[in-house]
Amino acid sequence: MTNLMTNSLFNTDIDRHATSSVKWDRYKNSDVLPLWVADMDFRSPPEVLEALHQRIDHGVFGYTSPPDSLNQTVIERLNNLYGWPIESSWLEWLPGLVCALNLSVRAFTEEQEFVITPKPVYHPFLSAPTLANRQMMNIFWREGANGHSRLDSGLDWELDWEWLEQNIRPDARLFLLCNPQNPNGRVLTLKELERLERFCRQHNLIVCSDEVHCDLILDKQCQHIPYASISDYARDHSITLMAPSKTFNLAGLGCAFAVIPNPALREKFQRTLTGIVPSPDLMGYTATEAAYRHGEPWRQALLAHLRSNHDYLLARINTIPGLSMRPNEATYLAWIHCDIPGISQLQPFFEEYGVGLSPGAQFGAADYVRLNFGCTRKVLEEAINRMEQAVATAHKLAG
Repeated sequence: MTNLMTNSLFNTDIDRHATSSVKWDRYKNSDVLPLWVADMDFRSPPEVLEALHQRIDHGVFGYTSPPDSLNQTVIERLNNLYGWPIESSWLEWLPGLVCALNLSVRAFTEEQEFVITPKPVYHPFLSAPTLANRQMMNIFWREGANGHSRLDSGLDWELDWEWLEQNIRPDARLFLLCNPQNPNGRVLTLKELERLERFCRQHNLIVCSDEVHCDLILDKQCQHIPYASISDYARDHSITLMAPSKTFNLAGLGCAFAVIPNPALREKFQRTLTGIVPSPDLMGYTATEAAYRHGEPWRQALLAHLRSNHDYLLARINTIPGLSMRPNEATYLAWIHCDIPGISQLQPFFEEYGVGLSPGAQFGAADYVRLNFGCTRKVLEEAINRMEQAVATAHKLAG
């Protein structure tokens, strides 16, 4: 797509008020710019809209199973993008990935056993063990090797494996992985995935790998590698979660899938969900197949827009005293550190100045906020201007 087409797709204001939008209705009676939940403000690919119109025109909306053509589309996509050959029987279709996280905890652990999860992380990772009466231990993200910067260590964030290896519990059974990582935007390297595999092999752990942001790699030097693809052991001791929801802005259609190669794990997972978790609906199946089969030009244009927004945001944020962020390797979610005099509650502070952000405490780090830059450049510029004004005012009041 040309730059002109990209601008028309992703820099067009779309009024989402009065559409029951979770993102926009939070502030429907104010002028707060909502940059919180991971929901982009762009129309989905035109091929998706066309496919949905055709299905609506058919006029019959009965119970629907995933079509064979959809399974084949997923198989081809994972092989073409990631060199990962899978089989149709490995696929389990779901209405979303949060339920899959919770199902995995219940299927692969017993009560009071330990679930390991990185921290900070997308908040359902932190709630799933507690909801299932499991115990949780964390492996913490730290800023580069020995606290150094990306230029020194080659990494912006890294997992503290030394701490986990010294503190691992013998009754740990499951590792919840988020890769690409939400909220810090890291894409794990092959070396890092291999270290995880060795650790899980040593301690007999199953990995549930949420890879929903895998199609949104911003750093062209990075490559998404599905954890299950790195070895036979990883394949047979893991469940991989994916969806078109983030990539193609289809979250409201509720369609996702798990890839579970091991038949014993697959049977446990299916037994846990039976009678409780419904299948996706026909609109979800229709949109997913259209997006995966025809949406690649749109995705490439989206990536160009997100990279441009990211670079602008990175440059601006790091000029504001008290705010800082490291480069994202993936996702459209910026992880911004805040050191603002006199301000401890960051979310309401920024809302007072017209910017709605996700509080870092929700992810396990109270001195951060998460900003969704999947928006028009106009909205992003205005949001940063407001944040700059907010921080300047706080510094002025602090003397």
